[in-house]
Amino acid sequence: MYLPEILKQRSPALSIEIFPPKTSKGDEALITHLERLAAFRPAFVSCTYGAGGSTRTRTVELCQMIQQRFSLPATAHFTCVGSTREELVEWLEYAVQAGVKNIMALRGDAPEGQEEFKRVEGGLGYANELVELIRKHQPQMGIGVAGYPEKHNEAPDLATDLDNLKRKVDAGADAIFTQLFFDNQSFFTFQDECRSRGIEIPIVPGIMPITEFARIKRITSMCGAKMPADLAARLEAVQDDAEAQFEIGVEHAIAQCSELLSAGVPGIHFYALNKSEACDRILEALGVVPQR
Repeated sequence: MYLPEILKQRSPALSIEIFPPKTSKGDEALITHLERLAAFRPAFVSCTYGAGGSTRTRTVELCQMIQQRFSLPATAHFTCVGSTREELVEWLEYAVQAGVKNIMALRGDAPEGQEEFKRVEGGLGYANELVELIRKHQPQMGIGVAGYPEKHNEAPDLATDLDNLKRKVDAGADAIFTQLFFDNQSFFTFQDECRSRGIEIPIVPGIMPITEFARIKRITSMCGAKMPADLAARLEAVQDDAEAQFEIGVEHAIAQCSELLSAGVPGIHFYALNKSEACDRILEALGVVPQR
């Protein structure tokens, strides 16, 4: 099933994002967590591409496994990093042959040791170019792109970032999936700004449940997401209590998701970090019944 169909048939479309583990133990753990999450029958599961495209083959393999083992649609992340146009077209053909029908089209971050993103000779430099390439060579594919409620950390301001997003949409994106955020007002403002620019495709908020304060601080420092002062203060107060951090984070995510769904968002994309416990709790609180 392609992304536009998924978003039309599943309302709201609740989806899960995972990443390729680096070890065999990580693979085993991921399967266990996916089995728990699959019971909630998410609209789809997406799999990231890895830094510098380092896991792009494994990304497709995991998508195959998800579709065959759990009978769930899978979405493969796809970036411009380190590849020529010819290599990107070749990877697309490989993904299609493996049964992948949906792509999350991203420029990608600079490879480790490189301060800023640089296109390789014969390659692409922007996500809108990647969307154009997909539409040219695999026009049937469902395409998601990234949106940044608090702007991309490389953009000089939100207006410039929204102009860049409009280019991705005009190139043929089917839906926008946002970067994580912890204040729903930032999402609602972003959504309004998108609509004012004529962006009419679905905008799906991305939620990352806080399960460990130190880890989320590292993540937000890299992506630029802001944490409300009161939430940060509550987490600071229990920074030596892992269970309390988890409970506060899940409680906040449940409140976020409830408000977003009440406002009529077309779905929620959960950044699960290859774990199931937090998403289990959130989905059950939202009334999603697992099919054990």
